[in-house]
Amino acid sequence: MTLQATLTTDMKTAMKAHDKTQLSVIRLLKAALANEEIKVGHPLTDDEALTVVAREMKQRTDEKAADLAANRPDLAEGVTAQIAVLAHYLPEPLSATELQALVDATVKSVGAQSKADMGKVMGALMPKVKGRADGQTVKELVMEALS
Repeated sequence: MTLQATLTTDMKTAMKAHDKTQLSVIRLLKAALANEEIKVGHPLTDDEALTVVAREMKQRTDEKAADLAANRPDLAEGVTAQIAVLAHYLPEPLSATELQALVDATVKSVGAQSKADMGKVMGALMPKVKGRADGQTVKELVMEALS
């Protein structure tokens, strides 16, 4: 079942359950996917759809951090509920040990020796962890491995 079909099914379920938070997040996600389809000019592949979901998740995570920094826990609480709904549509995140193993394997396979090879490592690694790890965390692990 594609992500679009899953979202439609979940939207119907949320409507029947009167779950306003889940319904609003699903509608927002469907709109973001539709906008991306218009932008690229063809139906989205699963990888492209996953990229859109990850982008929405990152926006919510940044919004939550900004709300907490502004001492607005009431707003952060609402965003936390949205994050929980979005997390349902992302693949299972990689554990720290799995991510470290992927970084080490990629550094070896690319033959990286110094920080100058960071672009090669990141280019090979990011498609492997798409939607399953935060880019900033991956960058920090690669920097650590190359130093």
